[in-house]
Amino acid sequence: MKKLYNITGMTCSGCKATVYEKLSSLDKVMNVEINLEEEEATIYSNDQISLTTLKKALPSKYIISDKNNSETPVNEEKKLKQLKPLFLILTYITITSILINYNKWDSGNAMLDFMGLFFIIFSFFKILDVAGFKNSFKMYDPIAKIIPIYGWIYPFIEIILGIMFLMRLKINIALIITLLILGITSIGVLETLLNKKKIKCACLGTTLNLPMTEATLIENIIMIFMAISLII
Repeated sequence: MKKLYNITGMTCSGCKATVYEKLSSLDKVMNVEINLEEEEATIYSNDQISLTTLKKALPSKYIISDKNNSETPVNEEKKLKQLKPLFLILTYITITSILINYNKWDSGNAMLDFMGLFFIIFSFFKILDVAGFKNSFKMYDPIAKIIPIYGWIYPFIEIILGIMFLMRLKINIALIITLLILGITSIGVLETLLNKKKIKCACLGTTLNLPMTEATLIENIIMIFMAISLII
């Protein structure tokens, strides 16, 4: 029998090899085909294999679900748990930006500090595994799909932007670049969400297994809104 599954968390050929090895080693499994880009696995078996068995066979970073049998409540709960690090990081950045400007409040400076911290912290997670980030990023970013090297240099663009915002260097140029790169990325994110593709979000690299959700689009919109407000 043949069955199709969604598997999130695969970011590179190494992940593909790991998933293939773990699933192929199961009893009853005759053959496994992995589609890395679509995050899908086709399993050929001589008998029914429970989803629980497949989940236990895979490392925790990979989430497998039956493509023909929706498990929305479970998946939504897992999404919220996976997005927890993202919400915590954004909360810490917000609080830090407020504290920095607490004694002499200025909303413009607070936004600049937020944007600077945002880029510096998010770039840190991407640099932990630049190759993995590049592979995840090119699945939805329009530029990275066409120009592969863009995925390699993107984390360093974020570092430069972070430094520019925190040190107040060429702010207008930094704001325009922010609008361009996040605006283009947001188009790719929106397209992914509209097409209901289940892929991994690369905003925090590959260290944290974040699914692509509306939260990714919202964080980009917040940054774009801040950039437009500061330019105006």
